[in-house]
Amino acid sequence: MTSPLPKAEQLPVLLIEDEPSVMAYVQAALERGGYKVVACESAVQGLDMLASGNYLGVVSDMRTPGGINGADVHAWIVEHRPELASRIIFITGDIANEETVETLRKTGAPCVEKPFRVQQFIEVVESTLARSE
Repeated sequence: MTSPLPKAEQLPVLLIEDEPSVMAYVQAALERGGYKVVACESAVQGLDMLASGNYLGVVSDMRTPGGINGADVHAWIVEHRPELASRIIFITGDIANEETVETLRKTGAPCVEKPFRVQQFIEVVESTLARSE
């Protein structure tokens, strides 16, 4: 049996987040947790990156500018990159929003509510991304 790759040799995590301060916080948390990170500011840009690159998983804000939201990202991944469908984590500051609740119910994807502590976030990331190893 082969051992899993050390995190340094893993693919990066794609981070989709439009708020610069939140992006910096999440990116730092992931990097401290041993993950490589590729970050972008919109779901539109994120889908372009998903179409052309390989990623360990995706961390996406539920709401980003450009007319594409977290639900759209998830739907695109299911159709075009099904190997990542169980490796997407949503982050949101709007957990009470009906559309957000419906998306989480339909996708079954884990969601971390802003503001969150680094340890709480990394635990969700590790349990979600470990499914693929």
